[in-house]
Amino acid sequence: MDALILAGGLGSRLAPVVSDRAKPMAEVAGRPFLALLLEHLERCAAVRRVILCVGHKAHTVEGALGSRFGRLRLDYSHEDSPLGTGGALRHALRRFEPAAPVLAMNGDTLFTLDLDRLLAFHRARRPGATMALARVADAARFGTVRARAGRVEAFLEKGRAGPGWINAGTYVLGRVAAEALASGPAAFSLERDALPAWCADGLLAGLCSRARFLDIGVPEDYARAAALFARRVPQPGAGS
Repeated sequence: MDALILAGGLGSRLAPVVSDRAKPMAEVAGRPFLALLLEHLERCAAVRRVILCVGHKAHTVEGALGSRFGRLRLDYSHEDSPLGTGGALRHALRRFEPAAPVLAMNGDTLFTLDLDRLLAFHRARRPGATMALARVADAARFGTVRARAGRVEAFLEKGRAGPGWINAGTYVLGRVAAEALASGPAAFSLERDALPAWCADGLLAGLCSRARFLDIGVPEDYARAAALFARRVPQPGAGS
């Protein structure tokens, strides 16, 4: 199956600390954050190809990664102007026409949920789409998601402080969802336009997991992610 990674955003909030490359190429412990996402995808036996949806500073992604990452084939869906998350997926789906279901994920978040488990959950329920939900200590910046019995019931506004379940930026798009995206407008938001509509129509499933969630969208979270992975990198002479 194919996976799509949204890697074309302007990265305006992260620009004060990462301005010379596309946001997903920000270095974490000496490696591009995008490489961590690809390693996560490589662990999912079903995934054979990854389509990278690129735009802003696309050359920094394609020049660094090329056409393969381990066993994964890499293709690139270029957008000439910002299309939004939904528009970027539409552009890639129309160009490459992957068979549903497909995985889709944000290029600036890493959710360590077992992707095989997510796919099994989706196949068992057969919804239009499935989204992964992460538990965080403070959901104020993200907005919370209300789910019950494996179905997403509502999206709540940002600003509510305290713990909650949030959109982890990892999805399985079934045939209905993929066709809806491919036939959508040229530019739109997956989060604001598509997901609430699918939720209202009862087409959106949600898998809750307490796996680790990392976001590099703002400087503070990027620094936390970098510090976490720096602690995991063996130091010279360690173990000798």
